[in-house]
Amino acid sequence: MQQSEQTPAVTYDFPQPLMEALAYANGRPACSGLYKVHAEDFVVEEQIAFELSGEGEHLWCWVEKRGENTDWVAQQLAKWAGVSPANIGVAGQKDRHAVTRQWFSIWLPGQADPEPSDLAQENVRILRMVRHSRKLQTGGLSGNRFEIVVRDLEGECESLHQRLEMVAKEGVPNYFGDQRFGFKGANLNKATAFLQGRLPRVKRNQKSLYISAARSWLFNLVLSERIRRASWNGFLPGDVLQLEGSSRWFEDDGSSGLAERVASGDLHPTGPLYGRGTWPVENAVRELEQAVVAAFPVWLEGLEKQGLKHDRRALRVLPQQFEWQWLASPHGKTALQLRFALPAGSYASMVLRELLDVKDAQVLAKQNPQS
Repeated sequence: MQQSEQTPAVTYDFPQPLMEALAYANGRPACSGLYKVHAEDFVVEEQIAFELSGEGEHLWCWVEKRGENTDWVAQQLAKWAGVSPANIGVAGQKDRHAVTRQWFSIWLPGQADPEPSDLAQENVRILRMVRHSRKLQTGGLSGNRFEIVVRDLEGECESLHQRLEMVAKEGVPNYFGDQRFGFKGANLNKATAFLQGRLPRVKRNQKSLYISAARSWLFNLVLSERIRRASWNGFLPGDVLQLEGSSRWFEDDGSSGLAERVASGDLHPTGPLYGRGTWPVENAVRELEQAVVAAFPVWLEGLEKQGLKHDRRALRVLPQQFEWQWLASPHGKTALQLRFALPAGSYASMVLRELLDVKDAQVLAKQNPQS
């Protein structure tokens, strides 16, 4: 996409910190705490919705890593198996400062399985190996299960128990997390330049990153406005609705009982992932969405030129098997342990955001190395 020399460069201003512009479902929490103090304080376990066949050209490895990033582990597995990194399949990136259990697939046609004991990496363990007929694809998960400890709770924490019960019952806004937008929202500025044709050479993965960031921020802004209008978790005439546990969505057809099904959590109202095609929402919902995204004409035009199809995402996510318990701390301050599962594409950080004003201990340590 080439930009005319006469077309002036457009920039958009984004708030810093980025997520501070977005509304909270129950007001900003007054209780604060630290997470990721230890790697074991943030445990993530991938979930897949199908059984592995036990035979095929792809060796699937259930891997536990501690304090390492996903790409580095994939490289070590390629060396261990004696294959190119291109033969490694992974569903998605997982936090480095955490203990994560995730699947990797290795294409080994006609080759024997390597010995797990030969992978001499202190922070990486292969827990299970299973053959399968297909490579693990990006995004090929049904969800993730989390076990998170937030330490050193302080501030006005009397309402925290009530917030926990509300999250368990009503869910949380299904915002895209700030990881999607890069450091200080850098991906959003890159998205503007790319969609206006001011980035002449863009790698395929960068293009995907910038497009995803722009669509995600537009979705977040629409969701934030629905929260401000107290309609993010309720039915409005003209809504497009998504089934709980499914990516399928359908337009309001006037059927009876839709409001009750949304209230019960069986259906969720959705927000836009902007692209080409008819805007499926109607009435006041369409007016709201179009008013919010109208502030980004460069993005709207650019996304349509990229040929993306308009899609929808649930405004609400209900954490499954949501549990919590209070833990004693060596310093005398209380800690909170959370356990829950989320569908693929939803963020644990957004569950924490509704409960606590959390700070990442690893980020703080980098900012204050002497403390």
